[in-house]
Amino acid sequence: MQAKDGGICRIKLACGRLDASQAERIARAAQRHAGGVIEATNRANLQIRGIHAGREDALIGELLAAGLGPRSPAADDVRNLMVSPSAGLDPAALVDVSPLATRLLTTLENTPRLHALSPKFALLLDGGERLAMLEHPHDIWLSALPLDGGIGYAFGLAGCPPQAPGDAPALALVPGAHAHGLLLALLELFLELATPEQTRMRHLLVSHPATELRQRLGERLGDVLLNANDWRRRPAEPQAHIGIGCQLQPGLVQVGGVPALGRLDAEQLLGLAALARRLGDGSLRLTPWQSVLLPNVAAADAQATLQALEGLGLLVDTDAPLARIIACTGSSGCARGLADTKADARRLAEGLQAGSRQPGVHLSGCRRSCAAAHRAPVTLLAVAEGRYDLFARQADNKTFGEPLARHLTLDEASALLASLPDTWSFTR
Repeated sequence: MQAKDGGICRIKLACGRLDASQAERIARAAQRHAGGVIEATNRANLQIRGIHAGREDALIGELLAAGLGPRSPAADDVRNLMVSPSAGLDPAALVDVSPLATRLLTTLENTPRLHALSPKFALLLDGGERLAMLEHPHDIWLSALPLDGGIGYAFGLAGCPPQAPGDAPALALVPGAHAHGLLLALLELFLELATPEQTRMRHLLVSHPATELRQRLGERLGDVLLNANDWRRRPAEPQAHIGIGCQLQPGLVQVGGVPALGRLDAEQLLGLAALARRLGDGSLRLTPWQSVLLPNVAAADAQATLQALEGLGLLVDTDAPLARIIACTGSSGCARGLADTKADARRLAEGLQAGSRQPGVHLSGCRRSCAAAHRAPVTLLAVAEGRYDLFARQADNKTFGEPLARHLTLDEASALLASLPDTWSFTR
């Protein structure tokens, strides 16, 4: 993929995970074949920016040799499955979805007919973790719940697991043993019914409403579909990706930090790999908040690990203004960007007060909203270099939200943000 600042190579990570060796090979490849800039994405993946012309094949070859590619070239686009970065670790989880996620990814990669799915067709597998991104709309989502002494999964289409009374309800639920079969049936049903123009589930629902799809599912799956009634998913704690977090495993913790604005340089990634080897279990987990978790750190080493992350330049304090801001590449690297959002985000952070009152802020260089798959509490939409329209999130608004002010300078935006109510929820 080509951008204003050179080629981009997106690296899809199974469940957002990689080992230290893979992290090192990504960093070295970015140094050899690009400008050394690596970005964490809101899908818990990585991407290398600024790839030099003529070096694309060499870069891809090194990444494939590191085990970072699909089982077959045609399968890369369908590996679009999100799980909690603390799956298998979170003591609040109802189930470890990792085995189901691995099985589903294998099915996606090894089933040629599923390769017709759009690269943007996205799946969510939620185990009930405390640390979970529940605001990214997914074409199909599954969320664990207790069922008859075991585990079941509520599911829905073109949306998110319901948390509040007014949220769109789950379509139905199934016993845990039928979760994989349900997903496969839904994917096959989508491919059978969708026209070439209907690349996402929300497009299909216009011509085939959810009630019809549930009926068709029932015909395929029999009586395993159960009513979800008024089930609601318990709220998550999205800020738990920063700092020290408890693990299910006794004596171990997870430690997380945020690369400022989701951007790492190669030396930082090398440092993270070394830290994972020295104080963790030799692995890293990316998160949909564009941050990094080190799992399985001895509790006695938690503070040392946190300090080491800070020493590498990562943000480890949830009250830091920059930890609550996301921004796309902007005009410095994207031809669509109307402002240098990365630089402007840093300037904005300097004018904001540290503390929990600040809502999450998204700076977008254009209306495509590449940096945020969800609606942030506050969006600053670039309209010219150094000028932004400011929007406040509204529950019933599918765009950025309610416009509060137009054509603001960064200083004006900072002053307005300082005046916002401290009751606003925060999710980056």
